[in-house]
Amino acid sequence: MIMRVKQTKLSVPPVGLRTMKSSASILLCYMVWLLRGKNGIVFYSMLAALWCIRPYREDTLTMAIQRTTGTLTGAVYGLIIILIDQHLLTGSGTVTEVIYMGLVAFTIIPVIHTTVIMNHKNASYFSCVVFLSITVAHIRDASPLLFVANRVLDTMIGIAIGFAVTSFRLPYQKRRDILFVSGADEALIDRNEQLSPYSRVNLNRMLDDGLNFVVSTRRTPASLIEPFHGIRLKLPVIAMGGAVLYDMKEHSFLRTYVISPSTSREVMEYIDKFHLHYFTNVILEDCLIIYYGDFKCPQEEDLYHKLKSSPYRNYMKGPVPPDTSVVYFMLLAPTEKLTFLYDRLKQDGFCERLKIVLYDASDYPGCSYLKIYNKNVSRKNMTAYLQQMTGLTTTVTFSTIEKKADYLIRPDDPDQVVRLLQKLYEPPAWKKN
Repeated sequence: MIMRVKQTKLSVPPVGLRTMKSSASILLCYMVWLLRGKNGIVFYSMLAALWCIRPYREDTLTMAIQRTTGTLTGAVYGLIIILIDQHLLTGSGTVTEVIYMGLVAFTIIPVIHTTVIMNHKNASYFSCVVFLSITVAHIRDASPLLFVANRVLDTMIGIAIGFAVTSFRLPYQKRRDILFVSGADEALIDRNEQLSPYSRVNLNRMLDDGLNFVVSTRRTPASLIEPFHGIRLKLPVIAMGGAVLYDMKEHSFLRTYVISPSTSREVMEYIDKFHLHYFTNVILEDCLIIYYGDFKCPQEEDLYHKLKSSPYRNYMKGPVPPDTSVVYFMLLAPTEKLTFLYDRLKQDGFCERLKIVLYDASDYPGCSYLKIYNKNVSRKNMTAYLQQMTGLTTTVTFSTIEKKADYLIRPDDPDQVVRLLQKLYEPPAWKKN
């Protein structure tokens, strides 16, 4: 019997911009060292430069301050030990060496505590490295004082180079007059419910620079909290298929399309005739309340247990209170049952008064989702409202669904949206619009 082994394609990520900047900083350190007549130790410049190469400019500044503080603190205490060694510990022998060793070990305490007092605890390690390099590795140099001076200068050169390389930008246009709208699932978020490191870094960089970017999804806002954690979105997200506009920072619903209480009761009474269970999504005082009843299939119960742990969803078993407007109804059931219900809803005119969406449940094979919204729910309508809110008249949209956006995104390439954003938002300055 011959067993065939399925070969998996090796995915090699492209060389990133941070990697290329690291290489450039090493070259610049070498060039400065040559211009200095090969004085100093270029190795220390390189270490400092690499430490300062960060994805975001503010992080580079933080690292530069941290490295500078650590270097100067270690150098000052190293200088003190050199002076003590040269003027007080003039003898030789084991006793003198033991005293010196104890002095170095004891001085580590003020080295670290000084960084604590200056509120730069993260610089403690660098302070110790610099201090020990002076007092342990180079104390017996012909001129240890010269080493201290060069050690500080080498580090400052590396910090300057690292900061300059990170801050360098080619001249680009900034299309802050465009509202960019992108789907989330498989367009930005991969199958592991994450944004790639590439997308995270470059999307944040453009957002910090003024990019007007909106995420649109069929999900509830709660399901975006984790994958978009750390993404500095300034504009609200279009969620629940266009039913709500949600501010991720303030955790507030800015606009909603709801089904009236009377129509909601009519829908519930109609679905009850088919003995199907449904989740009823209601917004009360900026809180999403999801009412539910007795589950009719194991997939519903499994979905409930997956989602109920979120602090941004509030599940409540029981009927919806009277005179309550509903954002949307959601059903999860075997496909044949929901197809039959959808056909009946259409036959009885509900599709003319409401927006009803039926689609396969990829997470539950053999089942489908059916969602019922206000008739006006759509990404297009909510985008139009955002245009009024921001004053932006031009939009560019991205989607994995054909003919639903300006740019079609391949589901297997979640970085494609950010790459397109870079081309569209910041084209080279020498290119005309």
